[in-house]
Amino acid sequence: MSKADLFDVVVIGGGPGGYLAAERAAHAGLKTLLFEKNSLGGVCLNEGCIPSKALLNSAKTYQHALHAQQYGVTCQGVSIDQKAVIQRKGRVVKTLVSGVRAKMKGAGVTVVMEQAVITGKNSDGFTLIASGKEYVGKKLIIATGSTPAVPPIPGVKENLGTFVLTNREILDLEEIPGKLTVIGGGVIGLEMAAYYAAVGSQVTVVEMLDHIAGPTDREISTMLQKELEKQGITFLLSHKCLAVEQGKVRAEAPDGKEIVIEADKVLLSIGRRANTADLGLESIGVKCDRGAIVTDTMCRTNVADVYAVGDVNGHHMLAHTAYREAEVAVNVICGKADNMRYHANPSVIYTFPEIGSVGKTEEECKEKGIDYQVE
Repeated sequence: MSKADLFDVVVIGGGPGGYLAAERAAHAGLKTLLFEKNSLGGVCLNEGCIPSKALLNSAKTYQHALHAQQYGVTCQGVSIDQKAVIQRKGRVVKTLVSGVRAKMKGAGVTVVMEQAVITGKNSDGFTLIASGKEYVGKKLIIATGSTPAVPPIPGVKENLGTFVLTNREILDLEEIPGKLTVIGGGVIGLEMAAYYAAVGSQVTVVEMLDHIAGPTDREISTMLQKELEKQGITFLLSHKCLAVEQGKVRAEAPDGKEIVIEADKVLLSIGRRANTADLGLESIGVKCDRGAIVTDTMCRTNVADVYAVGDVNGHHMLAHTAYREAEVAVNVICGKADNMRYHANPSVIYTFPEIGSVGKTEEECKEKGIDYQVE
């Protein structure tokens, strides 16, 4: 192993947590290597936060133009060009990814656009292989993110990427489906439901729970549902998806009866799972729980000098959480006291209207016997 291949810090994954960790480590004077197998920026820049907001902004502009007369503005011949919307989204993503690449270069981070696999540890540090070449890092930060969860619903896996779409494919859809069925009423499902309803799709959301927006305060989620229903979105709550077939979704209603929902496209958005497979974590004994890497409040794993930040540790799958975890991990590596506090983590759902929340909900306070006040 040549000296040139030995790094102070090796980061696996170039999403928000990974690229910020690499930048901070390099600025701290540490020789830093960043691996990314797909595209810098991770899911957030390429398949999540940024492209979805680009689409939603186009929908908002379209709706403003449609109803401009309410504000004393006359618009004629208003229409939405989905292909142009997707092209604009692509330009936005490309610009921001280029910005991340420039940041890495400016900080002096060595970037290798390959999949890295951990192979063990020697006297110099942790060993990794990428495209047949070996690398060594004294410290290791794992930031490999997450991918959409794919449930064992008949027809889902068989139609994935064509009739059944994840967040990745629906953000590149150049034709607006006449009927869109969304499986899952969480953040991704609601944001895409809001977009496609705004641009002309007949949208139905199928949700197993008796409410939408997951852990959001129940009063707020109920208000949001009513607003989205006014926009034409149909919600089938407490419904279990039984099967997906070309042109339709079969679901079980609360009374046990089977219903059929017609669909031109289906969006699968029931959650995400940490990317920990095929990383070689077992070669150094990193502990996982239900697929996510176990970390403490300093983002340390059970293995000394190995850290995990972002979606891969399963705490809060949000970009700003990953940023903060990256800061904590690098600070700890540099000997500075720092730790994560997850109790007041803000989150937003970019629907029409948008909703934001932070801290515990009223339901959580009641459940845990915490005194609270409602204004």
